[in-house]
Amino acid sequence: MNRIILKLAIPNIVSNITIPLLGLVDLALMGHLGSEIYIGAIALGGVIFNFIYWGFSFLRMSTSGFTAQAFGEGNKTESITILARSLFVALLISVLILFMQSPICWASFKIIGGSAEVETLAREYFMIRVWAAPAALSLFVFSGWFLGMQNARYPMIIAISVNTANILLSLFFIYILEMKSDGVALGTVISQYVGLLIAIILFSIKYKNLLQLISKKGIMNLKILVEFFRVNSDIFIRTFCIIAVFTFFTSKSASINNTILAVNSLLIQLLLFFSFFIDGFAFAGEALVGKYVGAKEISNLKKVVKLLFYWGAGLAVTFTILYIPGINWILKLLTSQSEVIKSAQPFLVWVILVPLASFSSFIWDGIFIGATASKAMRNALLASTLLVFVPIYYFFNPTFGNHALWIGMLMFMLSRGIIQTFLYRKAILSQF
Repeated sequence: MNRIILKLAIPNIVSNITIPLLGLVDLALMGHLGSEIYIGAIALGGVIFNFIYWGFSFLRMSTSGFTAQAFGEGNKTESITILARSLFVALLISVLILFMQSPICWASFKIIGGSAEVETLAREYFMIRVWAAPAALSLFVFSGWFLGMQNARYPMIIAISVNTANILLSLFFIYILEMKSDGVALGTVISQYVGLLIAIILFSIKYKNLLQLISKKGIMNLKILVEFFRVNSDIFIRTFCIIAVFTFFTSKSASINNTILAVNSLLIQLLLFFSFFIDGFAFAGEALVGKYVGAKEISNLKKVVKLLFYWGAGLAVTFTILYIPGINWILKLLTSQSEVIKSAQPFLVWVILVPLASFSSFIWDGIFIGATASKAMRNALLASTLLVFVPIYYFFNPTFGNHALWIGMLMFMLSRGIIQTFLYRKAILSQF
């Protein structure tokens, strides 16, 4: 079983690591153009797309869970129908985004602001990159479907291909064609469609024979569609809670002063870095839990849940041990500003505790997504956001200031894991 978990987890970890690499290259390219406005442009434009794509990430999660269950049942017809159904929904959402691109752009910049020069370039960046929406959302679906089919290698190939193409195209547009932030946007658009083409080719190589099983009646099955949208709406609310917490965290950091904003922005990267690794095991949980739920194999389900937590706990302890002596070295890699490093010192203890406090929430999310126990997961996130994070921040803030944000963040992560632990039996095991 451990070998099966690693076979799924390691490719997902590799895929996840390519994501920040691309962002670093884009920032480096903009950072050498002679003005900070180009960095600001892709930063602001990137924030908008992070909200859009993070908000619609339910397409990957629900597709993964439903497909894994159909795979466990041995139901090939439903497996391929899920792919067709999810791609249809992704296309509808993409058309809506493209149709509403001007209002979305206007509203976004009303909210996030920015100087006139930066906003002009960021708008240009947005109006180019938005045309990647059909490919980006379709790739969510393909990645979730491949994972549900117990195939983590294909999403890894797609992620590496997309990010490599993106880097090469950005270099070409900026250094050969002498474009600016618009070159980064165009490189992203083309690379997303390259990724979609690769996904289709990979699908054709291994799964083309399943196409004959698709029927319009199956795609439009009202009962299944209702369940599909119910799960997606639950996952959307869950994701919105996470976005709200991180946005609140950043907003309150900025309201203290620019130094604290810089400190918290750097330290939160260590949480995100840990997430790239722990999510590999969460994604493995999606695939395997869905498979065993679909196959009604409760003994294997319990075994994989136990092993996932062993791996998660081991990874959390490893990161904590690494962070204790190495956190200042990591900070010096991220910034050369001594004032920021000095100001970060009182808050390092919270970052060191992040892996231990958060690993169970990541693992449980993968388990609940695989079992499509979306209602319980949604309720856990609502409770952790409204009954834990928000009250803790406002209770501690008058006395502890920025420490209150970090206490709230840690308790938000910890409470998610605790609540889902209590919900596990009723939400998942009761299905058997």
